[in-house]
Amino acid sequence: MNYVKTGLLIAAITALFIGVGFLIGGTTGMIIALVIAVGMNGFAYWNADKMVLRMYGAKAVTAREAPDLVALVADLAGRANLPMPKAYIMENPQPNAFATGRNPENAAVAVTTGILKLLSTEELAGVLAHELAHIRNRDTLTMTVTATIAGAISMLANFAFFFGGNRNNNGGFIGTLAIMILAPLGAMLVQMAISRTREYSADHTGGEICGNPDWLASALQKLERGAAAVENIPAERNPASANLFIINPLHGKGADSLFSTHPATANRIARLRDLAAEINSMRTVPHTRRSELAAHGTNLSGSTTYTAKARNSVRKKGPWG
Repeated sequence: MNYVKTGLLIAAITALFIGVGFLIGGTTGMIIALVIAVGMNGFAYWNADKMVLRMYGAKAVTAREAPDLVALVADLAGRANLPMPKAYIMENPQPNAFATGRNPENAAVAVTTGILKLLSTEELAGVLAHELAHIRNRDTLTMTVTATIAGAISMLANFAFFFGGNRNNNGGFIGTLAIMILAPLGAMLVQMAISRTREYSADHTGGEICGNPDWLASALQKLERGAAAVENIPAERNPASANLFIINPLHGKGADSLFSTHPATANRIARLRDLAAEINSMRTVPHTRRSELAAHGTNLSGSTTYTAKARNSVRKKGPWG
């Protein structure tokens, strides 16, 4: 259902873009708008990941430089049946993370120094699994396309001011003014709706990848408090990129409102708790085996813990960890 909703929203923002081009310049304006959109999307497809990583000063790390992080990403990528993405660290005190890349073969996962200090290994596994879910669901490409179209709509709306007198524009001054105000607003709302939908899907899939949705739920609780307490200066300068992060990096936006780039954290946690209950109901672990499972790196709920011993000895790839 989430994929259907996302597809409908992308169709809506594309139709809005074409409609704005038509209102400004008729058929010719619509064609020009499409050419611009194709060019912008082509550029974004090949370069968006590099641009956002550079924007946040993210530096690629190897197994020698960050052995625990790289090993955790590799383990989770294997469980998700994904190619190993590149790992990046951002020198940023705000605890946060995002994924980028046009496809799973050209993907990257970036975490801040703040998140590495704040979360436990299990909680970090939940966060990384969430980001890998974005990669597996190709949300990084989806959000790049919608952000590019939204930007193009805003650009066209500005053009409306200069070309409002075009004979193909029958709306006159009032119509031009409506385009300038309502078109960017509509694009922003659709973009945010897509972002919120994909966050819920990534939470669900991430919980399955790491094997314990409670880890991600616990991480989200800490991240919400941590992000609210620490300003993310690069994100404040580039608010259009806020939807990339696992938790909203901008201050003053905590509600699940019409203008929020992320669902309310409480709503996300509630869904993860429900998923955890579903997973646990499928696990019937006898009491006499609990000590045996713990000795092999498995917690009492039946999911693998992320200790070095567990990474080397247990590699489950089933949907429930």
